[in-house]
Amino acid sequence: MEEIYVRHVELLGFEKRFFPSQHYVYMLMVKWNDLSEKLIYRGYPEIYTFHKSLKEMFPIEAGDIDKKDRIIPALPAPKWLDNQKSTETRQSTLAEYCGSLINLPPKISRSQLVRSLFKVRPEDENPPAQHPLKRNETFVVSNDKTRDNTSEISGPIILESYRVIADYSHTSKYEVTLHIGDLVEIVEKSPNGWWFCQCDTKRGWVPASYLEPLDGPEESEEADPNYAGELYITTKAYKAAQDDELTLETGETIEVIHKLLDGWWVVRKGEETGHFPSMFLYRTGEKKEMASEEHVMRRQTPPPRRSTIRNAQSIHSKGRQRISQDTYRRNSRRFLQQKGSRPNQPRKTSKASTQSPLQDWNNRDNIPKTAGSSPGGELKGAPIIPPRPSPELIMERCTENTRKKVSVRKSS
Repeated sequence: MEEIYVRHVELLGFEKRFFPSQHYVYMLMVKWNDLSEKLIYRGYPEIYTFHKSLKEMFPIEAGDIDKKDRIIPALPAPKWLDNQKSTETRQSTLAEYCGSLINLPPKISRSQLVRSLFKVRPEDENPPAQHPLKRNETFVVSNDKTRDNTSEISGPIILESYRVIADYSHTSKYEVTLHIGDLVEIVEKSPNGWWFCQCDTKRGWVPASYLEPLDGPEESEEADPNYAGELYITTKAYKAAQDDELTLETGETIEVIHKLLDGWWVVRKGEETGHFPSMFLYRTGEKKEMASEEHVMRRQTPPPRRSTIRNAQSIHSKGRQRISQDTYRRNSRRFLQQKGSRPNQPRKTSKASTQSPLQDWNNRDNIPKTAGSSPGGELKGAPIIPPRPSPELIMERCTENTRKKVSVRKSS
């Protein structure tokens, strides 16, 4: 049987608890080599006690015999009295320590001592009772800075609350079963449409399509369509199950024009548009980065779409506004036509006028045919060089510093 060991540890933030007395615990998402994921809570004194035990177990690697042989990362001792400020500022140090710890040689990183620290415990899945008068406070690392710079921490953030619109039964041990009307708190929003949430004492992954905000049907975080498109490549084939989806094979290059929070992005292939699961896409030029994170892939199947949910019940009188594929296609073609048109030229004088950025990218190495060039050696469809602006126009649009310099030269 294959040995179970930790592959990745991500610090999500910390909790301020008031029972039995005020104390702080860090939230760590632990990802194992069997693709399982568990959210655990550890106090800093316990982590430091583990650190001292690790140094005793591996004295050479700890630098106790010769300092130049040390590879075990350093960890500052806890303060006599922890407060919110020290707990917050220590997050970057702890995140770096966990990352370095997991990257140590297997005899250390896969040791029983390390596995015991990160192994899920009953109190992780069923947290202790809360204070009767005070609610636990959760502080999370800013989502856009988690992977790039963990030292930059957001201010205190209470986890967002969402309502469940239909009954959902878990399909794996990593998911959680929810019932219509349940209120959940979101710990992490994954771009693939699977969100990690907690409901009372239960924690696990659920499809974002089964959740709705409390203050209105619309998602404030959802971006507007970007008809310029971003180039992505499919990592897995998918056959359309609904009319507004696209069927694509593995390795196809497409353009993403709308990133939706439910994990079903709107993509463009030629002039056709349709929904496609984002978990089967990676951005061009990022293959190495994605390959290095294959072990942290959370789900193997796309989340269900909201249109497939039966007996969904919302608390909002108005439903969520959705853009139809006809609208996507019409706006997409209009954008490409406007981008391809040039001043003083009909829109259809050149094939390039209707090409999308994807077609331009695929044909970037093509050499123009000689028949399409003018006697002067210039292409017929080449843009016209605009005339030089007048001195008055330059003075009108330049900066104040430039105007001063020009005035000094004229006066001299």
